[in-house]
Amino acid sequence: MKGILITFEGVEGSGKSTQAGLLASKLKEEGYEIVVTREPGGTRIGELIRNITHGRENVDLTAACEAYLMAASRAQLVREIIRPALMDGKIVLVDRYIDSSLVYQGDGRILGEKTMEDLNSLAIEGVMPDLTIFLDVPSEVGFGRRNGTEKIDRLDLQQKDFYDRVYAGYKKLAEKYKERFVVVDSSKPVAEVAGEIWERVKTKISNFKLT
Repeated sequence: MKGILITFEGVEGSGKSTQAGLLASKLKEEGYEIVVTREPGGTRIGELIRNITHGRENVDLTAACEAYLMAASRAQLVREIIRPALMDGKIVLVDRYIDSSLVYQGDGRILGEKTMEDLNSLAIEGVMPDLTIFLDVPSEVGFGRRNGTEKIDRLDLQQKDFYDRVYAGYKKLAEKYKERFVVVDSSKPVAEVAGEIWERVKTKISNFKLT
């Protein structure tokens, strides 16, 4: 594929959406064709799935069901949005991707990283990120940012030990996949974080031809 897939990962309140938007703006200024999307969601079917996985009324959703729903949304997004954009030579920015399932369901729900890799193998069709930006901030800091600023959803209602496992899972993946993970301290000011991300992305796309 001719394009580049850049994913944003981190716990709630880490600044993924904000930084994805800032990077998108910078890339547009530089003349790149980009696509920005999110998980779960990004497509009509994906947004319907998001309503289930994030709905506060769905507290009885089982870990296995959640894992399958996340993979289903991802399958739709890859087929409908991500793969076509990459084939067109565009830069695709995704707020969460497969690493979220590895840590949220694999570690947080204790279903196992290998189980999540196997479950998602059909969904991603071999499409892996070229660069993953991990916005590193402890869960307690992230939730402090969300209080009073964003609607609390089902995933915000989990116990602290769940998010401790998720955060530890991210740190583990960042160490395991050093070649594609960029770890950025997102407790810093927004502009400083954005600047650091741009420097890393600029290096990655230095040989990328404009379409």
